[in-house]
Amino acid sequence: MYSFMGGGLFCAGVSNILLVVSTATDYWMQYRHSNNNMHQGLWRYCVPGKCMTHTDSIAYWDATRAFMILSILACFFGIVIGVMAFIHYSSFQGFDKTFTSGILFFISCFFVLLAMAVYTGVTVNYYGKRYGNWRFSWSYIMGWVSVVLTFFSGIFYMCAYRMHECPRNSSSR
Repeated sequence: MYSFMGGGLFCAGVSNILLVVSTATDYWMQYRHSNNNMHQGLWRYCVPGKCMTHTDSIAYWDATRAFMILSILACFFGIVIGVMAFIHYSSFQGFDKTFTSGILFFISCFFVLLAMAVYTGVTVNYYGKRYGNWRFSWSYIMGWVSVVLTFFSGIFYMCAYRMHECPRNSSSR
C-alpha cells in the first residue's frame, strides 16, 4: 500500500510542478511571422526583443487558463490529503484520505485534459490555417506530460485504497 502511495505522491509532485511551469511560461506555441521567431503562452506573447501580455479576452485562452489553474489546485489538495493519508494523520476520520486523494488526482487529470484539448483544437484550427510555419513548444508538451502523471497518481492511490479496503472486507465476512 505504501509503495503505491509513494509512487502516487511522486507522480503528483512532479505533475504539480509541471502544471505550474507549463501554465506560467510563454512557450506553448512558436511560429514565424515576417521572418521573426515569435512564441506565446497563456498569458503573454513574445516578439523578438520584448514580451507583451494578452490584452484580448479570448474565450479559449480564458478556458485554458481556468482549467489549468483548477488542475493545479486539485493536484495540490490531492497531494496535501495524500501526504496526510501516507503519514496516518488522524484528523478528519469521517472520510478515507486515500480515496479522496485519488479522486482529486483524477479531477486534476480531467481539468488539464480539458485545458489541453481546448487549446489544441483552437490552435490547430486557427494557427494551422493562418501560419504555415508554427509548432507546439515545450510548455505545451509539459501540460500533456502532466495529464499522464496525474492519471497515474490517481491510479496509484486507487490501488492503495483497494489494498487497504480488501483486508477489511474479507475480515468482516
